[in-house]
Amino acid sequence: MEFRGGESPWKFVDGERRDVNLPRGLSFHDNEGDSQPTSPRTSCASAASFPVWGMSPETPWARSPVHASSPRPLQYHCLASFHRSEGNIYSIAVTKDFLFAGSSSCRVHAWKLPDCIEMGYIKATTGEIQVVLACGKLLFTTHGDCRIRAWEMPPTENSIPKKKMTLPQRRSFFSYRKNNHQHKDCISCLAYDNREKLLFTGSWDQTVKVWKISEKRCIDSFDAHEGCVSAIVINQDDGCVFTSSSDGTIKIWRRVSRESSHILMMILKFQPSPVNALALSQSPSVSFLYSGSSDGLINFWEKETGSGRYSHGGFLQGHHFAVLCLVTIDDLLLSGSEDATIRIWKREDGKYSSHSSLVVIDGHHGPVKCLAAAMETNGSVKGLLVYSASLDQTLKVWQVKVNPAHKTNRDRSEDDNSSQKLQSAK
Repeated sequence: MEFRGGESPWKFVDGERRDVNLPRGLSFHDNEGDSQPTSPRTSCASAASFPVWGMSPETPWARSPVHASSPRPLQYHCLASFHRSEGNIYSIAVTKDFLFAGSSSCRVHAWKLPDCIEMGYIKATTGEIQVVLACGKLLFTTHGDCRIRAWEMPPTENSIPKKKMTLPQRRSFFSYRKNNHQHKDCISCLAYDNREKLLFTGSWDQTVKVWKISEKRCIDSFDAHEGCVSAIVINQDDGCVFTSSSDGTIKIWRRVSRESSHILMMILKFQPSPVNALALSQSPSVSFLYSGSSDGLINFWEKETGSGRYSHGGFLQGHHFAVLCLVTIDDLLLSGSEDATIRIWKREDGKYSSHSSLVVIDGHHGPVKCLAAAMETNGSVKGLLVYSASLDQTLKVWQVKVNPAHKTNRDRSEDDNSSQKLQSAK
């Protein structure tokens, strides 16, 4: 890829009235007035060796040194590590071609996969970016003004991302009518219903709002919890919506047939601790709901075949502090914690489903705020690419071999210490 000073498809300012294009392949300070461009840098990740990048005065991102693995056969290693000198990363999203990160610097940064080449950023003028969500050709972002932006991702690297909409839409300057569809506090989570093309937003104002993307409007808004809404996940098969909150509850909602409103179907509560994260794992035969809470536990519920209700199956114990994020992929569960570790759990389906801890990734120096993962296969060995962001201001890319036959004695010992403790939900 060559950069010849053309217009950047990635580096532009999100203004409500105008966009400012910047030269492609250049990096800038957060202080726009004193920005000085540098030549583009290729950030190719290699499993064998990595260049050590120092902190450049011209770019907010710097590639951190990747330390050599110890002689024993590890189940994981770090492919790349990026560090920001200012601000924290709050959310990440991964597509087939790009990695996106929303941060407190009011920017959404983008990297080209699989080589983690920094493409640039979307600059917002409306506060820090709390959540990013990639769905098909759209990238949704939440902003400090309690609004959502939707961006059309470019079909090619030389295309310019376009802002498709702002939700709710801004009213005319001369309109004094109050906008009741706007959240009153920070938007903390997003989820997208692929079948109905609906966007769900949860907020610290304790409400959930539903947006019909094709019409650019809010079609439903309801008081979901007695505390801040922390997470939303959607069962793409039946449309059930799961929400969690700092009030310690998980609620299951269903859309009323042929209507826009949602009704409460079930309340799940097993631990009094605030719930920070949700994840749904499904296969043709089973469906599991996972929740991560501030007491360090991961509770799980299994969907009953006949009634469709979710019954508590137990909890996973291993993290020493709050579980902040969860991701599922196939029969694997990834959890990030305030204890600065990432754990990968494997589910064994059967008459009585069980879970085992495969590996503990220890590389961050602060709470792991967000995770994303993609499966890869190399011959008979199944592996993962794991993307993690921490409040230590780093973004890391990990390659993990998920093969229980290759466990070391240390890994088995860690598995025993963090084994599942089952409790029947009676």
